[in-house]
Amino acid sequence: MLNRWDDAEAARWTELGDLGEITYGSRLVGADPALVLHGGGNTSVKGTSTDAWGEPVPTLWVKGSGWDLATIEPPGFAPLRLEPVRRLAELPELSDTEMVNQLRIHLLDASAPNPSVEAILHALLPHRAVLHSHADAVLALTNTADGDARVRRLWGDRAVVVPYVMPGFDLARRCADEWQAQAHDGTEAMVLLNHGIFTFGETTRQAYDSMIDRISEAEQCLAEAGVPSFGESDTSAAEGRSGRRASPDDVETVTELRAAISAAAGVPMLLRAVHDERVEAFCGRDDLTSVAQRGPATPDHIIRTKQFPMVGRDVDAFVEGYRAYFERNDARHDADGSQTTLTMLDPAPRVVLDSQLGLWTAGRRAVDCDIAADIYLHTIDVINAAEALGGYVALGEADLFDVEYWELEQAKLARAGAPAALAGQAALVTGAASGIGQAAAAALAAAGAAVVGIDIDPAVAHANDGGSDRLGGPAWLGIEADVTDARAMTAAVAGAVERFGGIDIVVAAAGIFGPSAPLEELVDDSGLGTAWQQTFDINVSGAANTLAAAHRVMRHSATGGRVVIVGSKNVPAPGRGAAAYSASKAALTQLARVAALEWAADGITVNIVHPDGVFDTGLWSDELIAERAASYGLTSEQYRRRNLLGRELASADVGALIAQMCGPAFAHTTGAQIPQDGGSDRVV
Repeated sequence: MLNRWDDAEAARWTELGDLGEITYGSRLVGADPALVLHGGGNTSVKGTSTDAWGEPVPTLWVKGSGWDLATIEPPGFAPLRLEPVRRLAELPELSDTEMVNQLRIHLLDASAPNPSVEAILHALLPHRAVLHSHADAVLALTNTADGDARVRRLWGDRAVVVPYVMPGFDLARRCADEWQAQAHDGTEAMVLLNHGIFTFGETTRQAYDSMIDRISEAEQCLAEAGVPSFGESDTSAAEGRSGRRASPDDVETVTELRAAISAAAGVPMLLRAVHDERVEAFCGRDDLTSVAQRGPATPDHIIRTKQFPMVGRDVDAFVEGYRAYFERNDARHDADGSQTTLTMLDPAPRVVLDSQLGLWTAGRRAVDCDIAADIYLHTIDVINAAEALGGYVALGEADLFDVEYWELEQAKLARAGAPAALAGQAALVTGAASGIGQAAAAALAAAGAAVVGIDIDPAVAHANDGGSDRLGGPAWLGIEADVTDARAMTAAVAGAVERFGGIDIVVAAAGIFGPSAPLEELVDDSGLGTAWQQTFDINVSGAANTLAAAHRVMRHSATGGRVVIVGSKNVPAPGRGAAAYSASKAALTQLARVAALEWAADGITVNIVHPDGVFDTGLWSDELIAERAASYGLTSEQYRRRNLLGRELASADVGALIAQMCGPAFAHTTGAQIPQDGGSDRVV
């Protein structure tokens, strides 16, 4: 394993003292997915701080809950009074809920995040700097039938070996006992079976070097046993750069699968495809069901992946199995005399393995799908390595259940607020690189939707660089495509399915104003000119292509499907010199009305918004505004506010209305035409 420590970079961090040093080391550990995945691992450093009386206080700075080691900053560490935290381990018993309370009581900063649940363990270790990871190579060794013996053969008495104990107070107590029994001056690490590894030193550099050395030894051990090198996660699908697209049959199959998973979860869910050579090989294993359903590489992952994946597509069978799993273990929980009533989590799978479709992950948000995908790619590596060593062995059902239904996790669920209005839904927006399209995409994203932006402008892939701070990240996929190309739109829909599992919302915003000229000037000797035809191609045919491509996917939406067509005030009140634009938007409105009639049986609503004079879009230039104003005998400023309310309309205003029209408030409305024009005396 590569040692990434950089003395020059470290020096800049250590100017901040103890906290800067551990921040730099933590970021190195967290940035390596072979060591730490999404929220895993924790780190600490011991030092001295000063209280309000100016007196020195021995202090433990430990990673705070909710912070990612890869990006942690000094405020992400919780400062604790070291001695009282260390003494907590002397108590005969302590519930994890009360442990969290005690840790907060001993914080030196009331605004600090909750300390890691392993803070007591960090306090007990006699070293100044402590690093903890869930290294793949270590898990490959421990997750075998003779994991304890393998670890002891590799490191001998250089490592304290601790049998699996659930994280929390009991783990701290067990580690304290094992440390006292096994540790000596030459101890270099502590290995927690089925969990991970701790390294330590008087400096963060020593702890980090020891971590890299121990993992390198584990990797060498695996190599000598003939285990192939671990692969690297392929995130191309998450970033919209995958060259693979689902076949037409697969597209429909995936959207049906997503609908079934959403029904099982009781809420809309997203799906994500993961294409990787390892995935294809893993899904092709003859013993796939056996190896995949033995459990996660570490119990921490169960929160993200459930206890095991769904192999195949029988969601009903998976749900039935999950309910039985809950009932068995809930009965055990009650028999233990617990006073806590457990609430069953939704029984929908989070990871799907299928010989035809490959690996798909499910989540309420796009980032949840990505996290589950990353975790399972590493799980595949661990399973393959452990199988090569003689057989992959995970923790038993009871241990996994206890982590999934840990009292601290149940408390988090109880405190969780309501999800965003459009959480779990995927929207496809045309014309998304600018103007109303980009504003609609941003408003939908702000409401919780994952968004696929379509535009002929290549900048759509980087819409967040174009002025909108609400686009980008895992919930955004930009696809360069021409709406007038039916094949391109079919491919774009397939890309949306690959990334988010389907489409629930379509916003047809792509459009052009076309030529501004009297009708007679639009006609040449051969008939209506190319400018007229281009306006109809984009404004009408482009929308028709979009709707046709999206329908076979959207009709499987768990929310029924929502379509919003961006029309124009020119439909009820056409403007002089705007024949091509006015006529095309009128045709578009009729197209939308027909779609509302035809798609109502599928539960899809189709509504139209008619904005007027949205001047911060690509349709308008200063020259065009001046030209149109002159045709009405107005100045440009008067033209911008030529409505009853005297207000200028912005694309963000239209985007906000579109987001509302895609939400529950319009669930019972279809075929409606909503004016957004500040009030027009020609319409009112």
